[in-house]
Amino acid sequence: MGQNKSNRLMPLLMALCVVVGILVGTFYANHFSGNRLNIINSGSNRINNLLHIIDDQYVDKVDIDSLVDIAIPQILSDLDPHSVYFSAKEMQQNNDELKGSFSGVGIEFVIREDTIQVQGVIKNGPADKAGIRAGDKIVSVDGKPFVGKVVTNTEAMRRLKGEKDTKVKIGVIRYGEKKVRTFTVTRADIPQKSINAAYMLDENTGYIKIKNFGENTYPELLIALAHLSQEGFSNLVIDLRDNTGGYLQSAVQMANEFLPKNKLIVYTEGRKSPRQDYMSDGRGSYQRIPLVVLINEGSASASEIFAGAMQDNDRATIIGRRSFGKGLVQKQLEFPDGSMIRLTVARYYTPSGRCIQKPYTAGDNQDYEEDLLARYQHGEFFSQDSIKHTGPAYHTGIGRTVYGGGGITPDIFVPEDTLGMTSYYKEAAMRGLIIQFAFDYTDANRPKLSSFDDMLGLSDYLERQNTVDKFASYADKHGLKRRNLMIRKSYNLLRTFINSRIIYNILDEEDWIEYLNLDDNVIKTALDVFKNNAAFPKKPEKQKN
Repeated sequence: MGQNKSNRLMPLLMALCVVVGILVGTFYANHFSGNRLNIINSGSNRINNLLHIIDDQYVDKVDIDSLVDIAIPQILSDLDPHSVYFSAKEMQQNNDELKGSFSGVGIEFVIREDTIQVQGVIKNGPADKAGIRAGDKIVSVDGKPFVGKVVTNTEAMRRLKGEKDTKVKIGVIRYGEKKVRTFTVTRADIPQKSINAAYMLDENTGYIKIKNFGENTYPELLIALAHLSQEGFSNLVIDLRDNTGGYLQSAVQMANEFLPKNKLIVYTEGRKSPRQDYMSDGRGSYQRIPLVVLINEGSASASEIFAGAMQDNDRATIIGRRSFGKGLVQKQLEFPDGSMIRLTVARYYTPSGRCIQKPYTAGDNQDYEEDLLARYQHGEFFSQDSIKHTGPAYHTGIGRTVYGGGGITPDIFVPEDTLGMTSYYKEAAMRGLIIQFAFDYTDANRPKLSSFDDMLGLSDYLERQNTVDKFASYADKHGLKRRNLMIRKSYNLLRTFINSRIIYNILDEEDWIEYLNLDDNVIKTALDVFKNNAAFPKKPEKQKN
């Protein structure tokens, strides 16, 4: 009987021993091994616990926030080239350009010899009202010296920006003076414009230059079109060269202005993002105006959406060079501290079904970042035959062939103008000597130059001042040896670059753009298209067998 009772209790005793063994083992593992985790070893848990272990046990004190700021970009870089992380400070700086305004003093500046030099003052802005002028050198902010190594773009923005209606005291030294002048500036909202030029190229052709797609791009476009309507334009050029993009909605609104009803503008689609179509509503006021769109390798994202919509709907002629090829859709996800990631969730597709995004290898961003250099070396900027179409062929509404594989290929290719290019010109431009000379020349001749209030008058005056020779002497003193044969060969390039920067310093951005457009082959090609009544693409002729 006792033996049977003992046999019946044996399984229970063994189970109890196993439980006690597990508990004892867990205790010793947790308290003495020091390197085992008692949770499910998933990827996210591993990262969280790694940070806890480092914070708790690492030999030296570690700033965990800084470690995270380093780790997150590395993780995202293994996904694609456009999934990125921004710290809270970087986020503020990145948003300012696309927002309608920010609060500040209203100056454009450059840093030379560890000193802020005011390059431009926004008309009727806070600094202008206070009396600060272009050419002034800022030497103090709020009574504290601000010169030397402490002067950086970031630090200057930090000291000069601020909340609306707050005051800042700015000490400046004016050209030709030694005494510091102090101005009290009341900060105000500074408009950030997307459209930096809108004027008539000739008596029939309006021109609009758009530098990015921000919150106010569409209303700015309507104002620009109204202004051109008063000038009597009947053709339109929209210049998106070097426009790196911005908000999708702004590009869609703009495209809608030129398309008839129920035309597909763009669609997005991703693994967890169902297809979303963006259609025109037929309310656009300029559905029939002859239109040309200018693009180049610097045109990306929203620029490519607009250009692709016009091309695939056979609404405009696209002129220039193949665009960048940025067609990944990012969703912004903000962390409690104000930092944020932009995570790719979908791709953009043009109406014909082309994916705008150029090819990339996940985790290998170097080749992607050097793509434009590779295109240049391959000759794509100089010959249409050098463009590599890696994607399949698609067709526009009237049957024209267009290609996928990245970017928008123009209907009319215009090579980069390299006539007169020399190593002397390249070095002068790359070292910043031309911009530096233009600023110094402007500063030394400001009273005379400021007497001109229009671009053509100032341009004619500069033509007579032999600025190229003056620059060559200046550059020689600053380490760029004078090369007379090269200077002669590059004379037109040098003259245009030098005089354009002086015009920019004295007048405004629109005058600068207008001057550069005077001798621009892409602009000339656009005007020829209008003269030939060829802005609306024609249906391709059928091949005969």
